[in-house]
Amino acid sequence: LSSALADVAYLRSVLPSTTEDAFFDYLATLDASEVTVSAVPEGSVVFARVPFLQVKGPLLVVQLLETMLLCLVNYASLVATNAARFRLLAGPDMKLMEIGLRRAQGPDGALSASKYSYIGGFDCTSNVLAGKLYGIPVRGTIAHSFIMSFTSLEEVQPRVSLLPLAGGEPVDLPALAKSLLRWVCELLQTPPEKTNRGELAAFVSYAISFPHDFQGLLDTYCVRRSGLPNFCAVALALHQLGYRAIGVRLDSGDLAQQSKEIRRVLRACGAHFQVPWFETIPIAVSNDISEQSLEEFSREGSEIDMIGVGTNLVTCPLQPSLGCVYKLVEVNGSPCMKLTEDEEKMTIPGTKTIYRLYDAAGHPFMDLMALEEEPSPGAGQELAIRVLGRLGETSKVVPTTVEPLHRKYFRDGQVCEPLPSLPEVRSHAQVSLSLLSPAHRRLHEPQPYPVAVTERLHNLLTELRQATQ
Repeated sequence: LSSALADVAYLRSVLPSTTEDAFFDYLATLDASEVTVSAVPEGSVVFARVPFLQVKGPLLVVQLLETMLLCLVNYASLVATNAARFRLLAGPDMKLMEIGLRRAQGPDGALSASKYSYIGGFDCTSNVLAGKLYGIPVRGTIAHSFIMSFTSLEEVQPRVSLLPLAGGEPVDLPALAKSLLRWVCELLQTPPEKTNRGELAAFVSYAISFPHDFQGLLDTYCVRRSGLPNFCAVALALHQLGYRAIGVRLDSGDLAQQSKEIRRVLRACGAHFQVPWFETIPIAVSNDISEQSLEEFSREGSEIDMIGVGTNLVTCPLQPSLGCVYKLVEVNGSPCMKLTEDEEKMTIPGTKTIYRLYDAAGHPFMDLMALEEEPSPGAGQELAIRVLGRLGETSKVVPTTVEPLHRKYFRDGQVCEPLPSLPEVRSHAQVSLSLLSPAHRRLHEPQPYPVAVTERLHNLLTELRQATQ
């Protein structure tokens, strides 16, 4: 109550002095007890012109909700869609890591990006706060600055600190890694003196702290002459103590080509030192990854197992904003519509029910808008419809399955249906995408997905248009 009174007092201070006191008295009593919200389930695929949120209630209240609701759905839908595009390009088996925290539009944008990129199909995030708040798996690697902060093995402390996994006496990991480095360099035919000892010290120090989670960042200096030999030496030292390195990361250069070269080296080391798991060590890449990058990886072939995407995921450069709108379609039981010369911007009047029509193969082939009072269309029933963009033509369709899209989530001031968990939303998003036909799902020149209205709704649209001309 005190918060509401403070809000009203603030509005009183900024609104014109001629504003009636009764208005402020009304604001103090305002609530959402008469508001009803219906929506498609979160994570659903939606198409242009289809209302995915329907709000009913007192006009002033639902008008006040407009900006807040658009803020909540626009960026969320944009990032989830962008993430879904990366997932479709990467394929189902590639691990995708969201690493956009440094480039996101502030901490609130960063948290939203982590959450909704996870819904769109990413596997993990580097944003630890998002992991804490939302339960998203958290991943990360060594930083270049960490590697550059070391200059020699003498800086590694403590010197003798790593216990074998099976137990026993602590082992001097720096000395073991240094001795193995000579053998690795001989195998790779690279001079040992070309390897950076500060980099080796950084790898050893990290391995001592995280022997179960050692991952090497290879390109601080030179991948072939330094990063890769140093990593292999430390990974082999860990292996002798019963541990497994979990991967390497590249952050510059020709990532696809380098991944293939690294895989060859890992296989050679695995065979030479008789460590079979070495050849399957995951290779992760980052560095301004875009949709074009993923297409190039696929075209050229690569040995990449995980991709970190930051800037081109969270800032959505291909479409920096999403133009969802919130339009009035009925007042006191009377349908209304916004008229415009541009049919794409014309609103569809009346309170509507939305149906998704499926073909015999299980793919959705059309979304259909009907007036709320119309009987529900049935599976196997021939329907007379008008496709938006071709309203002058009547078409006949026979759906194999009919799915009502909207569910009621908020009524009488209360959430009235259990809200799904984040993993459930993510799973639903992937299922929704998988149901699309390949023609509608492809990213380049997809077949337009038709959205239609019933004959009765089309007739109402025509009547209102003629009545206002």
